[in-house]
Amino acid sequence: MIWLNFKMFHKRDIMLASVKTVLAAGFIGLTLSLPSVAFAETAASIDYRFIARPNDLSDDFKPADKVDLKFLSLKAIDGSTNDGALWQPTGKAAGDTTIVIMIHGSGGSYKRAPESALGGRLAAKGYAALAIDTRQHDNKINTENFFDIRRDIDAAVYSARALGYRKIVLQGHSLGNIQVQFYAATNWDRDIQAVMLLGAFGNLPWKTRNILVRNEPRFSELIAAATKALKDKKLDTPLDVKMSYFTGQEVPVTGQHFLTYRWDLSSTADGTYWIKRVPYPLLLVRDQADMLIQPFETNSLLAAARSEGSLVQGAELITLPNTKPPSLKGHYFDGNEQPLADTIVRWLAARNL
Repeated sequence: MIWLNFKMFHKRDIMLASVKTVLAAGFIGLTLSLPSVAFAETAASIDYRFIARPNDLSDDFKPADKVDLKFLSLKAIDGSTNDGALWQPTGKAAGDTTIVIMIHGSGGSYKRAPESALGGRLAAKGYAALAIDTRQHDNKINTENFFDIRRDIDAAVYSARALGYRKIVLQGHSLGNIQVQFYAATNWDRDIQAVMLLGAFGNLPWKTRNILVRNEPRFSELIAAATKALKDKKLDTPLDVKMSYFTGQEVPVTGQHFLTYRWDLSSTADGTYWIKRVPYPLLLVRDQADMLIQPFETNSLLAAARSEGSLVQGAELITLPNTKPPSLKGHYFDGNEQPLADTIVRWLAARNL
């Protein structure tokens, strides 16, 4: 087989040369077996590179004994670039180590809890942890569409594999839980061994309309604005109408985010649908003081995971005790960081991971 570089040869010239050779062979009565010509071009790629340590880091990123910490930039197959952090147990080969890939929640970041709090704690127990920013991190909140996040997760999975890891666990927190569910349900990857969902809601479009927004006139305005953005091909532009929350917040949102996450007639961000299609062992963890996620939400996910026809290879729900009143901090496992890490380690170890 001959490999040719398009920068050196023109495809048309090669094809004409091949035709002339065949014709010449026919005229002199010979049958020649000509080598096939193959062309190779890279249409798209997933890339990662190690980068310098950022300046704006919390104490979660302080140096620790027997833990190696590196920072990466990952380029997804569509060119979107995001950063992340990789914690590794010192002296342990990647091929012998389980890696936990951590996906943050709405407007979150690898630099903040719970991801930042878990990385070093997991590495201290012999696990690697790769926490990444997705394309909806920080002030990019409510701008992306649901289906694009899978490319960010894909970049993390393939980068982990390129680094030598062959036992991969996917973990999603809050909004990241539905992104991880969707990825795991639609990528039956040989190296994915388990899925963990922290502070996970059940049906996001239902929750958005009935609990978060709870304002039908405003919701109708959002529907009209988002569908107009679709027709006008301005899906990535913030809508003129903001998404209001029962807490009094008014937040910008793009048409593509609203249509793929929030509107019950168009969104597929329903965990009770995707979770039963995840073909791996599954762990759900909720902090007792989580104000954003109600017990019925994680219970609905557990019920779906255990329902008839579910592909889940065993599902478990663990609620971490917390005597503090429900608050936003509870959603991020504030004060429960070590119990959360211990719970994860025990669950993984019980599955020989």
